[in-house]
Amino acid sequence: MIRYVHTNLIVENVNIILAFYQNVLDCHSIGQTRDLSGSWIDRLTGIPGAHLFGEHLLLPGYEAGGPTLEIFGYDNVISHKAGALNERGFAHIAFAVDDVREKLEEVLAHGGGQIGELVETRYSDGRTLTVVYATDPEGNIIELQSWR
Repeated sequence: MIRYVHTNLIVENVNIILAFYQNVLDCHSIGQTRDLSGSWIDRLTGIPGAHLFGEHLLLPGYEAGGPTLEIFGYDNVISHKAGALNERGFAHIAFAVDDVREKLEEVLAHGGGQIGELVETRYSDGRTLTVVYATDPEGNIIELQSWR
């Protein structure tokens, strides 16, 4: 058996990012908070003296036991330049929303940003995609999409 479990997001301010994903993107706490340190964490991460902490949020649209967004911080978070959509590796996390324009306004009102333009395109099967790339308050890329 294989089953998708979670995606981990390392952030500088755990509380701000947890609140953003809960309040803006309808992720829900499942009560799985973590405050981890010790030799097993050092061995697992390869980081001497590692201390990580955070919480798992159930992704919207899933029942209990579904995949989570694991938002963690470390005592020492290494900063890097903002990611680009065409940079190798994981680029963004996507959310289906009822109204892309409305959700983008909410993202912006809660400290997020926008990348590029909000666009609408019609696919050959007749469906219309409304989509925009945005960021959370720490610059992690989010895709907001709606299909009609």
